[in-house]
Amino acid sequence: MISVIGVRFKDVGKIYYFDPDGIDLQVGDDVIVETSRGVECGKVAMASKQITDDKISKPLKKLIRKATRDDLKIVEENRKKEVEAFKICEEKIAKHNLQMKLVDVEYTFDNNKILFYFTADGRVDFRELVKDLAYVFRTRIELRQIGVRDEAKMLGGLGICGRPFCCNTFLGEFQPVSIKMAKEQGMSLNPVKISGTCGRLMCCLKYEQDVYTGLLKTTPKIGAIVETPDGNGNVIDVNLITGTLTVSLNKAPDAAPHTYNVSEVKIIKDGQIRLDRSEIEKLKKLEKD
Repeated sequence: MISVIGVRFKDVGKIYYFDPDGIDLQVGDDVIVETSRGVECGKVAMASKQITDDKISKPLKKLIRKATRDDLKIVEENRKKEVEAFKICEEKIAKHNLQMKLVDVEYTFDNNKILFYFTADGRVDFRELVKDLAYVFRTRIELRQIGVRDEAKMLGGLGICGRPFCCNTFLGEFQPVSIKMAKEQGMSLNPVKISGTCGRLMCCLKYEQDVYTGLLKTTPKIGAIVETPDGNGNVIDVNLITGTLTVSLNKAPDAAPHTYNVSEVKIIKDGQIRLDRSEIEKLKKLEKD
């Protein structure tokens, strides 16, 4: 077992482990640590706790110190410099006529590097841009291409539900979301209805998936052959949440279908949830990062 603290460098970012080096820290404390990008100022998101060695990526770096007032002043100054750097970079992008969209700028705490985050439809040759930026700022420059989901996480906004983006408020990391989830949840495979503002599948499709997976194990699917109190029939509609089935009875195929609760029927042969190739190709882009 080893003692660690969890540190975030963005309000809703990934948590990284560090050795507290015997310093007593509380959640919300600002700390100075060394990362692969250099010295950074982060915020404690998880107080000191004991975890097993196999959950740690070694070597575990030690906390440098708890952030001082002077450290926090540097952070504030860096935020101001980032605003100016953003404007300058946009001007340089326009000058070089590059097909890219600048999303965010980030100074490392020690000013050893400036990171410029951007989106683009394809590869961008930004070598001349880097030279121009290095000449202006006289420090290391890194241009990092990000996906539309990362862009939404950085910029924030309101989702179709009317609430702030999940990724910008509480999701530390993106969870994989698939077209299959939308199909299993009985949603219309209309891109407008199942995609978020970022143009990718809504993250909230993941939240209830375990419940739907469990219900699908005990609920006949559309196309299933079932035994009902009124005889055998085919399931033509299913409501997983209420557990109700609409069944067309074999003895009266032209009559109005009957409605049953899942507890009233017995599965003879279950149906399958399938995605047509045309559906997959049409919606494949929605699964990309």
